[in-house]
Amino acid sequence: MKQLQLVYVIVVLMFISLSSQAQTPKEPWSASELMPPKLLADHIEQGKKPMPLVLNIGPQAVIKGSVDVGPGSEKPNIKKLENLLSKVDKNREVVIYCGCCPFDRCPNIRPAFSKVKQMGFKNTRLLNIPKNIKTDWIDKNYPVQ
Repeated sequence: MKQLQLVYVIVVLMFISLSSQAQTPKEPWSASELMPPKLLADHIEQGKKPMPLVLNIGPQAVIKGSVDVGPGSEKPNIKKLENLLSKVDKNREVVIYCGCCPFDRCPNIRPAFSKVKQMGFKNTRLLNIPKNIKTDWIDKNYPVQ
């Protein structure tokens, strides 16, 4: 009887696990589309050409040379992003970043990244800032505005 109860508990736990995984939304980027902050910092510091178009889609443009679009969670800023990118070659490397909060809770990166991909940009990257812009960029003395 105890073995049957154990099997029942295991089956229920597996079902719960599978159903929660099925409800977890898939990110609009792949792991290969994440850019390590050090890579971008080195690119900026060394003046490598061609420079990617670096877009801030958060509350403030912190990274040296980045263009401030504004929070990606706000529809007028997504329209601003769309207008800005309408004049850019679709083969150009575009790097977006926010850094307002931990990556998994950021309200800005998903709508902005999705819009850039939807517009057909082939070389889109998301700056991998897992904690926030202060911890993952400023505190490491990477180039700022």
